[in-house]
Amino acid sequence: MGYRYVVLGAGRQGVALAYDLAKNCEAERIALADSDAEVVRRAVERLQKLVSGTQCAFDARACDVTRANEVAGVLSGAHVTLSAVPYKFNVELAKLAIGARTSFLDLGGNTAVVRAELALHDEARAAGVSIVPDCGLAPGLGNHLAAYGVGELDEPHHVHVRCGGLPQKPIGPLSYKLVFNFYGLWNEYRGNGEFLRHGKRVEVPTLTELEEIDFGPPLGVLEAAVTSGGTSTCPDTWLGKLQTFDYKTLRYPGHWEKIRALVDLGYMDPTFTAPDGETFEPVRLTQRLFESKLPYPEIEDVVVLRTSVVGRHRGRPKTIQMDLLDRHDGATGFTAMERTTAFPAALVAYMQARKLVEPGARPLEVCVPARQYCAELERHDIRIEVRES
Repeated sequence: MGYRYVVLGAGRQGVALAYDLAKNCEAERIALADSDAEVVRRAVERLQKLVSGTQCAFDARACDVTRANEVAGVLSGAHVTLSAVPYKFNVELAKLAIGARTSFLDLGGNTAVVRAELALHDEARAAGVSIVPDCGLAPGLGNHLAAYGVGELDEPHHVHVRCGGLPQKPIGPLSYKLVFNFYGLWNEYRGNGEFLRHGKRVEVPTLTELEEIDFGPPLGVLEAAVTSGGTSTCPDTWLGKLQTFDYKTLRYPGHWEKIRALVDLGYMDPTFTAPDGETFEPVRLTQRLFESKLPYPEIEDVVVLRTSVVGRHRGRPKTIQMDLLDRHDGATGFTAMERTTAFPAALVAYMQARKLVEPGARPLEVCVPARQYCAELERHDIRIEVRES
């Protein structure tokens, strides 16, 4: 007997989640739900072709995640529910999952939302289900790798995570192509990064502290800058244990200078009032421009992730560096961003289904067995290169 999963959202990540669940996670049935019935119908048709050799059955469901009764009907009988909808819906969806007695994970991206989900710990534990937020790429996979590295050292001191979703070559005015939802990008470029420095929690403004990193061929030198959300709950979890935990996003050189100019000019502001009293929503124009000008469908994407854990082991200094370089998959049509966001998240769902994650609402770096998780990643076509020095 297999497992029954629900995937909320039939966009890019939702379809990739359903694919990996069907192929690698002992899925008996997957309900794929979306507010657009035609979108979900086409998604299921694509999935049936991609995984035609499996025994998994797909169920296309029209569901508006803002309507609790519709969501509850879809969740009924599921072992695990996965949210691939915007993060603003995840707290209410987690509550509905608890009510339906189905475990729940999401792709996250906003730490305040994550903390609200973690506040549901007692209710989730009483219902016998697990809630694991922030299971995407970064936050998500980068944090899993950090947990693995921290667990492998007797005295872990410093963790650095650097990640970027990029076109395979610089293109356009920003040397960038839009590889996921605009508002997810907008959220990362605003506010502060939450870090550990010198053993204390600090907030560092986004788009600052540029550093150059040479990744060698084919990417060469990339620029990293502070963005928000990437550390998730790790600074809270490892306060008192680590001296440093930080995260920066990688882009081709010159990108950050141009984004900083757009921010300073107000193009990322939600509202603007002119001297004559007329009001505007600059970010909505920016959204339309990014979505219109930056897709570059002819240019395939690449994802680069480096997680470094530095400390001491058996009395000697030791560094564990974990690298991922992933590309668009022509055979399935999944982009590198879809693969590296969805497939690692599907693995968490599979571990939840197998009861390897205890009931309750906990951060992933606490509740997911890191060594087993990393050992199983390659079965989900995610390959990490580990170097120790």
